[in-house]
Amino acid sequence: MTFAPTDLDNPLIKKGMTAQLAKRRARIAAGERPLGWKVGLGAPATMQRLGLAAPVVGFLMQRALLLSGSTVSFEGWTKPVMEPEICVRMMRDLGPGASADSAAAAVKEIFPAIELADFNPAPTPDNLDVVLEGDCYQRHVVLCGNTRAGADMQGLTSRVIRRGVEAAHTNDLEALTGELPDIVAHVANALAAFGEKLSAGDVIITGSITPPIMIEADEVEITHAVDPIGEVSVSFLRE
Repeated sequence: MTFAPTDLDNPLIKKGMTAQLAKRRARIAAGERPLGWKVGLGAPATMQRLGLAAPVVGFLMQRALLLSGSTVSFEGWTKPVMEPEICVRMMRDLGPGASADSAAAAVKEIFPAIELADFNPAPTPDNLDVVLEGDCYQRHVVLCGNTRAGADMQGLTSRVIRRGVEAAHTNDLEALTGELPDIVAHVANALAAFGEKLSAGDVIITGSITPPIMIEADEVEITHAVDPIGEVSVSFLRE
């Protein structure tokens, strides 16, 4: 699907994005290094419920990046969630007026990812500014070292392994997220509307391939495999 730009006129989206990006700029000014961007709340049913025409956009920082196999403490978290995703890395800058074709041509590579989020507060049409200011629930991201060149999603299978067994399996990795070039173009256009730029080297985690997976109290590890590229995993600690 091609995402409509109408959300950028939503007062809550404007308020939340302005506050979010101000926080990002302050963190960079204080010495943190940016990693890239994320989209969220992009499943068709979620967008319909929230009155959105496109996913929301957040940011990623290098300090949120984890190596595959890392252990995460949930101390202080309210509602830990795992999202299996496809990540893209940009080959070149992509500015305003981006199309799906120009976005696909600007992608260097794709690879499996896991996002860990603290899904609190639950999103409603009336609190989107709060969700955006809080960086769309972002806490950590786990990225795979194996990649596929370009933006081609054909022939991929996503599998989620929980408690040692396959808990989710799909050959249509874009069913809930929309098509990858549309997502990349949307991020570029949304950032441009708020004075930022999608740059060469940036990564984008492109939305959850499955409905968000709530991490239960007895879980100690979860894995996301994207065949034939590779897999990432993360372990959990509750203190």
